[in-house]
Amino acid sequence: MSVNYGSRRVVVGARYGLRDWLSQRVTAALMAIFTLVLLAQVLFGGPLGYDRWAAIFSAQWMKVLTFVVFVALGWHAWVGMRNIWMDYVRPAGLRLVLQVATLVWLVGCMGWAIQVLWRL
Repeated sequence: MSVNYGSRRVVVGARYGLRDWLSQRVTAALMAIFTLVLLAQVLFGGPLGYDRWAAIFSAQWMKVLTFVVFVALGWHAWVGMRNIWMDYVRPAGLRLVLQVATLVWLVGCMGWAIQVLWRL
């Protein structure tokens, strides 16, 4: 005979907690490293003008690092906005519309940023 005391707790939600927390920290660290690399290039590379700025991003390793940071920035923004929509918007239809609009906006921004990067 089993005895249950109290009510059974129903856990709802997507259970993204640890994964979201970790992805936010990893992407933030990647963006911080990129900022330090870019800052070092700007401070110790000589006078800053269009030619110097273009030279910073002409190296293949810098293009790849910048591309990785664009992807990390997009993921970082998506996780943050998705959590905001999930926490504060109750109507499921409105939440879906906001999430789709956020995805479209982020993909568009990433596409534009990549086009600018590879045009240099």
